Amino acid sequence: MNQYDAVVIGAGNGGLVAAIRLLQGGLKTLVVEKHNLPGGFATSFRRGRFEFEASLHELNDFGTEDNKGDVRVLFDELGVTNKIEWLQIPEAYRVIVKSENLDAVMPFGKQAFIDQMEKYVPGSKKSIQHFFELAEEIRTAQAYTNKAGGKVESSYMVKNFHNYVKTGSYSVNEVLDALKMPKKAKDILNAYWCYLGADCDNLSFTHYASMVLRYITKGAAMPKMRSHEISLALVERIRELGGDIWFNVAAEKILTDKNGVSGVVLADGREIKTKYVIANCAPHLVFGKMLDNVSLKDIKATNARKFAGRGFSMFLGLNKSCDELGITNHNYFLYDTMDTAKQYDLMKKIDTNYAQATVCLNRAYPECSPKGTTIMYFTTLYMSDDWGNVKPEDYFKVKDKVAKMMIERFEKDTGCNLRDHIEEISIATPMTYAHYCGHPEGVIYGYESQYWDGLNPRLLMMAQDHTIRGLRFAGGYSMRLSGYSSAYFSGDITGRQTVGDFKRGE
Repeated sequence: MNQYDAVVIGAGNGGLVAAIRLLQGGLKTLVVEKHNLPGGFATSFRRGRFEFEASLHELNDFGTEDNKGDVRVLFDELGVTNKIEWLQIPEAYRVIVKSENLDAVMPFGKQAFIDQMEKYVPGSKKSIQHFFELAEEIRTAQAYTNKAGGKVESSYMVKNFHNYVKTGSYSVNEVLDALKMPKKAKDILNAYWCYLGADCDNLSFTHYASMVLRYITKGAAMPKMRSHEISLALVERIRELGGDIWFNVAAEKILTDKNGVSGVVLADGREIKTKYVIANCAPHLVFGKMLDNVSLKDIKATNARKFAGRGFSMFLGLNKSCDELGITNHNYFLYDTMDTAKQYDLMKKIDTNYAQATVCLNRAYPECSPKGTTIMYFTTLYMSDDWGNVKPEDYFKVKDKVAKMMIERFEKDTGCNLRDHIEEISIATPMTYAHYCGHPEGVIYGYESQYWDGLNPRLLMMAQDHTIRGLRFAGGYSMRLSGYSSAYFSGDITGRQTVGDFKRGE
């Protein structure tokens, strides 16, 4: 019990998938998790008669049995799809920006999306069609890059994916402008930007286009028993494959020798011998606290990266049905402006951040709460560590202030009355996320997607980023960036890479 081929630190989305891939590859594998539950953010909790989803708004790129997305294909390979009861999200999103007179509800399905956009913005059809054509090529190119482990043939890329190469260094808005997309169509299309945590003047077009394509063409899904159902299914599969998973066990040190990783030291003093570690946690934590003799190169590379959004979530259990409350949609984006760079700046400070992504789960799953009630989740991001400036004695006051701002904003933009029907309320601030998951500053989006550190550079730099033999990363801080789907794929990639290392004796 003190020697394993591989140890996975952290039972979050990426770590759990990585563990299954290791076991499928024949490695004796241990997962250690400091919490008493698996999943990290992928969990749920009870308040009164309501079970709240902790973080998942909707799982993109899952699809259906006859229209499979890449996540569903992955889950099939892992052997967990049928362990989970899935439901489909009814429509893509509703975006409301009162100051700019924008209120649009967009459907799933490429042609339906194009047709609806043309209704809202006559003359936009051609540019939206071109957008999806580009996005299709980008998706294919990224699949090739994943399969090649970042070691791509440049001549093959130019020959087969020339538009991908051509757009790879441009932002979302730069490419949409080149497509001559009307402003209102751009605004509606860019609604998903907050899911990636970077504004569209700086966010990579190839990253955003790939995400939007997956949402619109494959739809979105949700486990009936919340994201915790996925986490439990992954744990069950790990045990079926003969893996060990220890809860309430924290890893404190990763040991190395002249050949690379040699073991892991647990908080209770036990030493686990292993040559391979997959860390489902922040490199800042690993290089800052868990490793001795870290190279200057790794320190500089890690510190050069920028933390992405710090999370704030509010959970409401309401004593009226969504029909009675007038809540008509599943997924809302409420912004002050569709100038995403300006909105991003507003989201740096507590006093100026009124943006929110809000979900009413009953619109996708009417039975998710007792009859005659409604469950809602409200989420926003803070693009700086402004919560770090809150004095301890003011913490609860500020937390309540933000919750009130969120409720008032939703009521103002939709005309619904929520505050008179609140039965249960729970609030998670960046401090909450830092406390329970150990993320620096309460970051829930890993490192921000930037020109030099976006999806494409990370995929292409996978080999160069592997600087310590036997150590790789999975989860929101790794090569696929943040988000549920990305975390699963990162675990898949990292797990398979480690199996290859093991079989080659590297």
